[in-house]
Amino acid sequence: MKKPTSAPAAKRPAKARRKTREEINQEARDRKRAKKHRGHAAGSRATGGGASGSSAQNNKNKDPRIGSKKPVPLGVTDTPVTKQHKPKSEKPMLSPQDELEMLENDERLDALLERLEEGETLTAEEQTWVDAKLDRIDELMQKLGLSYDDEEEEEEDDKQEDMMRLLKGGN
Repeated sequence: MKKPTSAPAAKRPAKARRKTREEINQEARDRKRAKKHRGHAAGSRATGGGASGSSAQNNKNKDPRIGSKKPVPLGVTDTPVTKQHKPKSEKPMLSPQDELEMLENDERLDALLERLEEGETLTAEEQTWVDAKLDRIDELMQKLGLSYDDEEEEEEDDKQEDMMRLLKGGN
């Protein structure tokens, strides 16, 4: 048996009613009216009308100009340009005794001094570095009350005492 091709009226969706010409015209007029009033008010960028909330407060306080506000000299100036100060090294300050030990144990300094004793010539950069380190060692020794002169004087005193013993004792 064949099933009927048409479904019962209750299950079938209702036919869409066709709009009249008048209704179509009215909808078009409404769309045109809405379209005509689209957009922002005149001068909205200058007044900042659209933004609201916390971002509007941030923008209100922020200066809209970009870049540094520092005045720039426009002519030739006689004042020299100040160099930026280098930040201090992160190394803790060493006591003079510790710094002196560190300089005395410096391998590069020892190697360069050995080259000098052998008669080699150093480059200008190496020579200035050696001189600076030796000057620093002298400063630290003076701060600590040490000097190479004391050792030499002790040796001379010992030699004089030995000579005095020889002269006095005769033996």
